[in-house]
Amino acid sequence: MDELTIPSSIADIDASWMAAALGQLITGVNHEQIGEGVGVSSAVYRSTLEGGDLESVVVKLPALAEEAVFTSTVLRMYIREVRFFENLASQSPIRVPAGYHGAVDLETSQFVQVMEDMGSMRMVDQNEGMNIDDAQRAVDELAAWHATFWRKADAPVDRGDVVCLSDPVYPAVLPMVFAEGWEKVNNAMDVDPVIAAVGPGWVDWMPSALDRLSGVPNTITHGDYRADNILFDDEGNVLLLDFQLTGRGSASYDLAYFVTQSLAPDVAATHETALFNRWLDGLIAAGVPEADTTNLWDRYRDAALFCLVYPIVASRGMDFSDERQYALVHNMNTRFVRAVDQLHLADLL
Repeated sequence: MDELTIPSSIADIDASWMAAALGQLITGVNHEQIGEGVGVSSAVYRSTLEGGDLESVVVKLPALAEEAVFTSTVLRMYIREVRFFENLASQSPIRVPAGYHGAVDLETSQFVQVMEDMGSMRMVDQNEGMNIDDAQRAVDELAAWHATFWRKADAPVDRGDVVCLSDPVYPAVLPMVFAEGWEKVNNAMDVDPVIAAVGPGWVDWMPSALDRLSGVPNTITHGDYRADNILFDDEGNVLLLDFQLTGRGSASYDLAYFVTQSLAPDVAATHETALFNRWLDGLIAAGVPEADTTNLWDRYRDAALFCLVYPIVASRGMDFSDERQYALVHNMNTRFVRAVDQLHLADLL
């Protein structure tokens, strides 16, 4: 299995390759690209199978946009995805897809990940925003995730499974890609005056924020805990996708990103404090020492301001002629404005 070639494109994945990857007699395979406008760091496909025990699987390969591949490579995002399924998936308290085959070239970051197809589960469109009932369930399960890995993230960093938020790669790369995204967003859409005011100072503030978000106590952060990566089964249980930004850092990082970017502004404004307290209670109930939670609101505010990086940097690999991709960046920016105003984030700069 280790000698199975990493495909350079979906066209390289035929029945014989899939048979070797799955260890099943696959006689035919057909691919359909999915998730356009949802994720930009990878190209994602549903592969319908003939023969074997599975009707279909999901295949992830590097993104089709060169800008997205560059960012994903230097931030070791494809390596993190494969390593998650190899070493961390079995420890997750949140249900994740079964990983059937993964491989990555550590030099080039060319990768493939074949996993369980969860397409039958309920999806929430991030552009519409998550309702409060779903958000509460997502926050409960996020607390369980953070508690599971509380103060246990050092070994995964040492193995290269995740990347610490204080890793030198972030201050080395983010200023350049942020500047490129900032120019693209400003040229493509009307930028709210609140964003225009905080954006220019964000790069200088970012390194110190990452240092604070990397302090002890920490956990394994998912790194991209947002509506498009969260599915629900018929009982309301969460299934979590996309592990390319797993890291070691403050647990507040995931919560702030989720609340500020996956909820409509009015929902976040009404329920933000209650969701934070609900998550905090979940941590303590799961065994996190109360003494470890004293500064999590301060880190929440740091993370909320840092999260401007997501729509700005992601825009580099987005096609703004695609209605959904344009709307996603626009909505994330609008939600960021709400967070800046309500949480007084400009005071942090």
